[in-house]
Amino acid sequence: MFYVYILWSSKSKNFYFGYTDNLKERINEHTKGLVKSTKPQRPWRLVFYAAFETKKLAKDFERYLKTGSGKAFAYKRFLNSEVLKKNC
Repeated sequence: MFYVYILWSSKSKNFYFGYTDNLKERINEHTKGLVKSTKPQRPWRLVFYAAFETKKLAKDFERYLKTGSGKAFAYKRFLNSEVLKKNC
């Protein structure tokens, strides 16, 4: 299985979109600061993930979520940033 995930940084108040074939390990890497691009914004919280049967489907969905319309879709369907900002 391949996973697309969204993390929330309570420090920077930003979302991070990614994909992996090992969700648990990848989240641990983000949490421990082993990912250069996300280290400064720790701590991270997993707020969404979806599983896909193929790497191509996961990469395509991640790429879509990083576009303007994909972010709008994610905010409307998966995320409520106002609630996250108040609770983090």
